[in-house]
Amino acid sequence: MKTSPRIIFFGTPDFAVASLDQLVLSGYSVAAVVTAPDKPAGRGLKEKISPVKEFSLKHGIPVLQPLNMKDPVFPEQLAAYKPDLQIVIAFRMMPRQVWALPPMGTFNLHASLLPQYRGAAPINRAIMNGEHETGVTTFFLNEQIDAGRILFSEKMEIGPDETAGELHDRLMKTGSLLVLKTVDRIVSGDIGEIPLESPTVDPASLKQAPKIFKEDCRINWNQEVITIHNFIRGLSPHPGAYTDLNTADAGALNLKIFRSLPEQTNPDGSPGDFLTDGKSWIKVAAKDGFIHLLEVQLSGRKVMSSGDFLRGFGRIFPETHGI
Repeated sequence: MKTSPRIIFFGTPDFAVASLDQLVLSGYSVAAVVTAPDKPAGRGLKEKISPVKEFSLKHGIPVLQPLNMKDPVFPEQLAAYKPDLQIVIAFRMMPRQVWALPPMGTFNLHASLLPQYRGAAPINRAIMNGEHETGVTTFFLNEQIDAGRILFSEKMEIGPDETAGELHDRLMKTGSLLVLKTVDRIVSGDIGEIPLESPTVDPASLKQAPKIFKEDCRINWNQEVITIHNFIRGLSPHPGAYTDLNTADAGALNLKIFRSLPEQTNPDGSPGDFLTDGKSWIKVAAKDGFIHLLEVQLSGRKVMSSGDFLRGFGRIFPETHGI
């Protein structure tokens, strides 16, 4: 195992686990991890641990789960591990006394090509905005959100029908390799950092990636089909784009859409009208065509193809149904 540096790793979801795993496999000393407190989940409200904690327990890495990172006791707990370097991936904001602790600094992995798409949902927002390219970036933390000094970045193309979940998995793997590269270069002293705010970047051109709430996920069928298609795949599989399906016998139903296919044509009907053959296909009228629904989910049901959905719930659809 490599003797230097001693690393404290901050992270919670699967996206962070890939980088933690890469560090362990490469022989770096992870002195401790910091992750979110356990939370009750499911019908039985059983305590659920984070993916990072699960990984750490399997590998014998000490785990810290502070409720309040501003508690003065927490920096003392970190200092006891004598960290040389800290790495932050998909974690919450931390106070200066935490990120300024190690002599080699604290760096973050962000799932965008900074300074574009700062914020909590860079993968979703990039696809929702119809971007053709994104990537991952490592940077040193400072007082601002996703605005420290850039270390390294790696570009990646976005497929025309790629979902946020699919892109997440590719960025997760690429990001883990970039984290390893960043640690290697910090240790060797060859980081070649540059200011995040390059003079060539027009602040007005910067796009943000704010957190996504349920009310942000409702589909507006008055938009163009490409815009709606990007919206659907950018929210798939989580949190999921949805619409209200008004039925004659079951009332209003919440329908999530996870995969779609845009069809640009003169729509036969008003935006939001559902059309189906009742057997294999469903499409919804939009401003300049139709959105074909490929994978859908009724509230409380499993995700299924449009064909399976119609076989199970086709009775709620007349041949043409407006909402």
